[in-house]
Amino acid sequence: MRKAVIAGNWKMNKTVSESVELISDLKSLIADVIDVEIVVAPPFLAIYHVAQEVKGLNIHVSAQDVFWEEEGAYTGAVSSKMLSDVGCEYVIIGHSERRQYFGETDETVNKKIQSSLQHGLTPIFCVGETLQQREAGETFSIIETQVRRGLSGLSASDMEDVIIAYEPVWAIGTGRTATGEQAEEVHSFIRKLLKEIYKDTADSIRILYGGSVKPDNIDGLMTKPNIDGALVGGASLKADDFARIVKYQR
Repeated sequence: MRKAVIAGNWKMNKTVSESVELISDLKSLIADVIDVEIVVAPPFLAIYHVAQEVKGLNIHVSAQDVFWEEEGAYTGAVSSKMLSDVGCEYVIIGHSERRQYFGETDETVNKKIQSSLQHGLTPIFCVGETLQQREAGETFSIIETQVRRGLSGLSASDMEDVIIAYEPVWAIGTGRTATGEQAEEVHSFIRKLLKEIYKDTADSIRILYGGSVKPDNIDGLMTKPNIDGALVGGASLKADDFARIVKYQR
């Protein structure tokens, strides 16, 4: 049985004080949740402060990105070693906004995943197609390419510590959400692809859905057999909304 994961990606929102306020509000609302893996991804500057707030609680901290080198002359970059040192346990890698605005490629995604695993971080590896690609009937070929290249060189044992997030680009921040059926179709495809690559290990890999996840659609999404949780954007910035998503109706 795969344990559900609900992760909140705060993106470039919240100052340090605002982040502390948000996590303080949130932790009391979800203190009783034990059957869901809860993750929040504040901006880099707030990671340490948020990690201190949730130490020993049922909330885990993620970064929103990472660089693949351990140290060196890489101005502005943050390494897996640094993230682990300030209390991070997870890191989001390959988000469509990183691909779109910062030139992320399948190859750099792969390097970041390998680096994060070497330092004990759990990568939340994002894949997804654009609206143009979906309308052209390219969804499955795009997803397959991203999965195969992103996971290149990873063993079945490595995959025990990897989470995949399917995020249709056309549904991120647009208010448009893939229907449960659309999401399940792609999640099922990813699961079959993982079985080709990793055999029996594929059944234990969590696959999250991301793309305008809200309190009013989480219940339907979570009824699907291959949807193991959600990567939440805007709704994770409101404690009440995120708590409702964490406490989805089973």
